[in-house]
Amino acid sequence: MAGVNADSSTQPAPISNKTIADFDPPKKPKRNKFALACAILASMTSILLGYDIGVMSGAAIYIKDEFRLSDLQVEILVGTLNLYSLVGSAAAGRTSDWIGRRYTIVVAGAIFFVGALLMGFATSYAFLMVGRFVAGIGVGYALMIAPVYTAEVSPASSRGFLTSFPEVFINAGILLGYVSNFAFSKLPTHLGWRFMLGVGAVPSVILAVIVLAMPESPRWLVLQGRLGDAKRVLDRTSDSMEESQARLADIKQAAGIPQDCNDDVVQVQRQSHGEGVWRELLLHPTPSVRHILVCAIGIHFFQQASGIDAVVLYSPRIFEKAGIRSDNDKLLATVAVGFVKTIFILVATFLLDRIGRRPLLLSSVAGMIFSLATLGFSLTVIDHSHEKLTWAVALCIAMILAYVAFFSIGMGPITWVYSSEIFPLRLRAQGASMGVAVNRVTSGVISTTFISLYKGITIGGAFFLFAAIASVAWTFFFTCLPETQGRTLEDMEVLFGHFIKWRSAAKDEKLNKAEFHGETNGQIQMGTATSVANNTNTA
Repeated sequence: MAGVNADSSTQPAPISNKTIADFDPPKKPKRNKFALACAILASMTSILLGYDIGVMSGAAIYIKDEFRLSDLQVEILVGTLNLYSLVGSAAAGRTSDWIGRRYTIVVAGAIFFVGALLMGFATSYAFLMVGRFVAGIGVGYALMIAPVYTAEVSPASSRGFLTSFPEVFINAGILLGYVSNFAFSKLPTHLGWRFMLGVGAVPSVILAVIVLAMPESPRWLVLQGRLGDAKRVLDRTSDSMEESQARLADIKQAAGIPQDCNDDVVQVQRQSHGEGVWRELLLHPTPSVRHILVCAIGIHFFQQASGIDAVVLYSPRIFEKAGIRSDNDKLLATVAVGFVKTIFILVATFLLDRIGRRPLLLSSVAGMIFSLATLGFSLTVIDHSHEKLTWAVALCIAMILAYVAFFSIGMGPITWVYSSEIFPLRLRAQGASMGVAVNRVTSGVISTTFISLYKGITIGGAFFLFAAIASVAWTFFFTCLPETQGRTLEDMEVLFGHFIKWRSAAKDEKLNKAEFHGETNGQIQMGTATSVANNTNTA
């Protein structure tokens, strides 16, 4: 019997193995294909902005010749779409709270379709500006709603990857615009630019129809009290049923719905249409909301103030200043810019959820500072030289490509990812629209003044200025922006509210979690030990 008792004392080994297995690091879930498809469909709307930016950089050359425009008129033509898009981005927040995220994307495509047709058939400068205004409203809608929808439908494990898709498609649109410039440049002047602009109507129709196959955002559905519909969407877009249940519980809590409420349709206070949101955002914000707002507005401001639209919209002029004279060669060089931007934004999508937001953003901005300063130096050398310096021309081209590469691998996508994920649910649509508004105002100012700027302080001086702004941006990001990788959207507010002291707050939260898990693990181990002892005594 003694032998039997001894052997029996070793029987609880399977319990111990199970306990050890419970503490194994979780395996990385496979990519959710349904969430991936939803993110791609929603983000394709961003092609509209990218195409317009890319195509206008080349079309402006021929529009200027046909309508005999001054440089000031060209600046206004090229840059005011960004200001017009303010109307769309401001309206999109309210619209998306009213009719839903999905139908807001349809509205964006329909408005841009009308704008593209008006631009393509324009017979005068004034007519063309009307088309730019309408297209700008559609662009504003698309810019605001695509990242918000994608963030709300994405599981936490791949939210960075999926929420970067709008920037991916903006870059794809820019590349398509550059290719369109090159393809239609061989047509007569009065036809070429009309085809360049008018072709943009085609993808807007296709996108508006395709988007109808998407499900509605689960967070919007909860705000409407449609819990059953929201649960079905979450079940399909989460990595596991447990995550789906946890996400639904978090959203219900954020929406003020009791956890024990499981009805398919419930009554929710009608704050879901945006009432009181502006008061909470601007008049009486909590410390965490104030910090979130500063971070969102700051990252959108610096994304554009560091000069990306000046490079993308005026790349033919910059290449001309660098010593490239042929229109054909300038358009080919702009295609190279679009190609590099697209390649590096694809690289960024796979790094966001592996490296994190902060390291990628800080590395990106540091590279932008170097390339902008070097570009400013090489352009200054060329500007003061009376003969063609091949090395300086090559350095200019290399630094332009390096700048767009560094921008695309961090600053470009992370701006949209970060600003779409940090706002609380009740403030997300309106908060995101504020970020887009700042983005478009800054872009509009840069793009409508760049020619005047470089005439005033030289082309090299303009890029030295952008390098200085990027340096301020790096300091701001390092100081004020917490890491959000792996957090659920409902768990963001705990990171904010301390501004430059956010690190200590995050450290305290981590210690609290460690203590909680330590207590829980101790209880589990005590329970396991008790079970083993009981089994031994029984044996």
